[in-house]
Amino acid sequence: MANPWTMKMEQFTRFSEEERKMLDRLISERQRQYAPGEDILREGDHSPDCHVVLSGFASRYKLLPDGGRQIMAFLVPGDLCDAEIFILKEMDHSVVAMMPTNVALISGDQMKDLLSGRGRIAQALWWGTLTDLAVLREWVVNHGRRDAYEQIAHLLYEMLVRYRIVERAKGETLEFPLTQVDLADATGLTPMHVNRMLNKLRDENLISLKSKTLTILDPERLKEIAGYNPNYLHLDRAHDQRDGVAARAGDLV
Repeated sequence: MANPWTMKMEQFTRFSEEERKMLDRLISERQRQYAPGEDILREGDHSPDCHVVLSGFASRYKLLPDGGRQIMAFLVPGDLCDAEIFILKEMDHSVVAMMPTNVALISGDQMKDLLSGRGRIAQALWWGTLTDLAVLREWVVNHGRRDAYEQIAHLLYEMLVRYRIVERAKGETLEFPLTQVDLADATGLTPMHVNRMLNKLRDENLISLKSKTLTILDPERLKEIAGYNPNYLHLDRAHDQRDGVAARAGDLV
């Protein structure tokens, strides 16, 4: 299967064959499999390595003193879990696998070399970091200004776009291991309210969600309900017809 890290970053720039081989080598040198519920990184830890999700699904989260959990981001194949950890003293949040998840470990020294370079890989890595921050800003808007129905619709549509970018969706169908409790922890809603919104989306024939598989039945209508504007993902090459980049997500954005 193609390198999802490369596929994500090539939404920003086109790599040479040599650059693609370098990224393939980096993700193949060391890998680790994580079970559902197993922490990839824990708050307070320092890791000498950066972690790239190759398959599966993970989330960033913080635990509150009362045991409550806030999920701050979902990580899909191609996403870096901790691009900054080799600079910071310790993690200020945790990252957990939500399903069986395979992760590549890239040493901090290797990541420093990539980021300090002047080539396209360095630029693409910075683009990825800035895009992650943009996703976080969009989630702030979700929490603050979109109602529950719009918020769930927006989250589901975003997941479809991000999965399609790295060719991990089959048309409008993708793996979706999240429970209603997970969605509640990500949106600030109660599990009961999440259940009502999912049922409403089902009743309106917008989604099918069963056996941990999500199918978006009417992407155009779901996008309209969510008020979805993909500009925060900065998919600079989503409409580039010169290669396969546009074919992956262009019709959604």
